[in-house]
Amino acid sequence: SVVTQECYVQNTAREYAKLYAAEAEPLEGFGEVPEIIPIFLIHRPANNIPYATVEEELVGEFVKYSVKDGKEVNFLRRDSEAGQKCCTFQHWVYEKTNGNLLVTDLQGVGMKLTDVGIATLAKGYKGFKGNCSFSFIEQFRALHQCNEYCEMLGLKSLRTTQQKQRKATSTKSKNLPNSSTVKKMVPKKAREPRDFISSEH
Repeated sequence: SVVTQECYVQNTAREYAKLYAAEAEPLEGFGEVPEIIPIFLIHRPANNIPYATVEEELVGEFVKYSVKDGKEVNFLRRDSEAGQKCCTFQHWVYEKTNGNLLVTDLQGVGMKLTDVGIATLAKGYKGFKGNCSFSFIEQFRALHQCNEYCEMLGLKSLRTTQQKQRKATSTKSKNLPNSSTVKKMVPKKAREPRDFISSEH
C-alpha cells in the first residue's frame, strides 16, 4: 500500500541520514546535521482505513529544501545552513550509492525532515525501489552546486566529471583525420551559394 511504501521510503532515507550524520558530525565546523524523523506504521483493525502512519509533529516554519524535480531552486535551501546541508546529504547519498539512489523532497522544520522521497535508477538499488522518477537523479547531477559542506566531506564535484567527459568526447572527434573532414566541408560550403544563384536565374 501507499502508506507502507511511505514508511519504507522515509525510514530507509532515515538510515542514510544516520550514516551521513556519523560521518559529518565529527568534522570540525560542520555543526548540526539534518535528521529525518522516524515514521511508524500502525494497524487499526476496527477502522475503515486499517493502516495509518504516526510521526512526531514538527512545530515551526515548514520549508521545502529540495524540490522534487530539481528544476526550481528554493532560495531557502541555497542560503540557509539546513538547506545547504540537505543538498550535501543528497550529494553524499548519490556518491555512496554510486549514483544509483537519491533522497529527494527534503522538507521540514529546521534540521528535522519528514515526508521525503527516494529516486532510484529503474532497476532499483540493492533490492530497494524508490517512489520518485529516476529522472530526478539526472537532474540532480546536472543542477547540484557543491557548497562548503560538500567540501568538508570531500565529495567529488559532479561538474568536473561532466566536463571531463565532455572534453574526452571532444578530443575523440579531434582525433578523426582532420584533413578529410575539412576537405568534405569546404566544397559543400562553396557549392551552396552557387546552387542558390543558379536556381534564381
